[in-house]
Amino acid sequence: MCEIEETLSNRIRRTIDNKELSPAAVLLPIYKKEGKYHILLTKRTENLSHHKGEISLPGGSYEKEDINLEDTALRESYEEIGIRPEDVKILGKLDDVETLTSSRLITPYVGIIPYPYDFRINEREVKELVEVPISALLNDKESDRWVYGGHVIWGATAWILRNFLSLLPLKK
Repeated sequence: MCEIEETLSNRIRRTIDNKELSPAAVLLPIYKKEGKYHILLTKRTENLSHHKGEISLPGGSYEKEDINLEDTALRESYEEIGIRPEDVKILGKLDDVETLTSSRLITPYVGIIPYPYDFRINEREVKELVEVPISALLNDKESDRWVYGGHVIWGATAWILRNFLSLLPLKK
């Protein structure tokens, strides 16, 4: 994963300046399980105002008490699935993403988390955790969506994952 950290720090990332959209941030949590790297996604509950039942990355809107957007991603990940900020090693940022349906400008952060981990799901926001091996996504990294374990990964989450996969060394 140090290759990813180096790649993220040495690239010019795409930023978007759109004051009409509210700033938000997500965490792309990566961990090693049974010798393979996985990405942790969440399935949102049906009682949320935006993106009900969708597969997403933990994260949310910037709040005035947040120091910066990295703090937003870490705070939201803690609130949603119980990942303590001190347990995340941030590797860097991916390209900004606009979500016009929820009027957000998302900054994605890539971070390594320990595994196994005692996740604590906020049942008001998260219905379940979805562990996806990176190798399963690499088989089709040009897709607009993936289907994994019966879950459809699409929209902003798919765009963020495609951006991340494009930075990986060409290994399967």
